[in-house]
Amino acid sequence: MSGEKRDALTNDLLTDHAYDGIHELDNPLPQWWLLTFYGAIVFSFAYVLYYHVGSGPSQQQEFDTEVARLAQLEPPKKGITDEDLKLLGIAVADPAKINTGHAEFLAKCSSCHGPNGEGLIGPNLTDAYWIHGDGSASAILTTIRVGVPEKGMPPWEAIIPPPAQYALVAHIVSLKGTHPANPKAPQGNAVK
Repeated sequence: MSGEKRDALTNDLLTDHAYDGIHELDNPLPQWWLLTFYGAIVFSFAYVLYYHVGSGPSQQQEFDTEVARLAQLEPPKKGITDEDLKLLGIAVADPAKINTGHAEFLAKCSSCHGPNGEGLIGPNLTDAYWIHGDGSASAILTTIRVGVPEKGMPPWEAIIPPPAQYALVAHIVSLKGTHPANPKAPQGNAVK
């Protein structure tokens, strides 16, 4: 066409719009962008028809369905089995397991209980006073597994594998009667 104006540098079509000597190029939008835009419009109509006009479930219905499904699941077993007791007994008597437990303790527990079990945010684990349980290996294992959420201790059962749990308990049992520097004051009930 003879009436078309083109940019001298790029040879692209110019529009009739110019401001301060700057001419606007006539560049169409990319095809992929237009297809995405029109696809979003079609999707929005289908979405509104299904969820707001049609038979699609509301958010409340989806929530209620999920809650009902979760309520039917079997709760996790929180008790200590005979196998747990057997493995705890082996771990408590094994110095290698105690060392493994020490590494696990430093990684997961020392931020609250101190590197030597002296207690920081969490209670002192070296004295004869216990807030949860009686200080036995099985009580310590239960506390590690289920946690104490109201006091800020998370349940570790899903995070720490069982062999490491037994090693961790063995290390905590080995802390009893040690006298670390700056221990936290006794909390809970005295246990003999």
